[in-house]
Amino acid sequence: MKIAIYGRVFAENTSSYVQEVFDCLADFDVELFVFEKLHESLIGSVSYKCDVSLFSESTDLRGLADVMLSLGGDGTMLDTVALIKDSGIPVIGINFGRLGFLASINKDKIRTAISSLTKGDYTIDSRELIQVDTSEDIFSGLNFALNDFTIHRRDHSAMMTIHAYLNDEFLNSYWADGIVVATPTGSTAYSLSCGGPIVMPRSENFVITPVAPHNLNVRPVVISDTNTLTLEIAGRSSSCMISLDSRTYVIEKSLKFTLTKADFHFNLVRLNNESYLSTLRNKMLWGIDARNY
Repeated sequence: MKIAIYGRVFAENTSSYVQEVFDCLADFDVELFVFEKLHESLIGSVSYKCDVSLFSESTDLRGLADVMLSLGGDGTMLDTVALIKDSGIPVIGINFGRLGFLASINKDKIRTAISSLTKGDYTIDSRELIQVDTSEDIFSGLNFALNDFTIHRRDHSAMMTIHAYLNDEFLNSYWADGIVVATPTGSTAYSLSCGGPIVMPRSENFVITPVAPHNLNVRPVVISDTNTLTLEIAGRSSSCMISLDSRTYVIEKSLKFTLTKADFHFNLVRLNNESYLSTLRNKMLWGIDARNY
């Protein structure tokens, strides 16, 4: 099996877990490809017990890796979306972070997870992505997101007005600090913290959630992802921040954003002993009432 490994710079207290990952992979005799910047950050703290090759961009991975292993939290997993693009390479995450909705493998289950992975004891959980198009290529070709697309006011700038159209029909004008358009995967992220609903994967929906709306009767809306959603920014300040997952951009003028479902999926690896519902219960601490035991 050919496994690509991606991660960010690690804190010192996680180096032993990173070492365990590489030791286990060597024991299972897999062919390793390590992200170049990760390799540079590991020099002097982690050693390899087998030969590794390096990669630095998405074009290096096509036709090369069978699976990508993400080391870190959910933010690290979101980074892999830009590396994988539409190649279809499945991704599994070992959680060195906090919550871990996407990177669901606990760091004390490293050997068990890698054993299951190399034996093929897993399923593929395909997740929809959101695609954003504008008249200007401000995203450098990375105009898609697994979690969400957000528009947010900058610093202490004035409240924004965002006009929304559904299939060219006027939906609403949001007077707010911003707006979040989330996929079902992203419904448990920023959208949830702004009062949005939890949407099950493969529900084929988008969630439109305003951020701190000034119209108190405005609530999140769930729409089919077969629709085309258009957003136009108005207000006294044209400067704002927009983001696609963990990639953030600052724009200084008003633009029109057209949101649709991307024509490819992100393939998440689910080990056979885990499910979305078990992850949801564990991370949201559902069922901890003593009356359940």
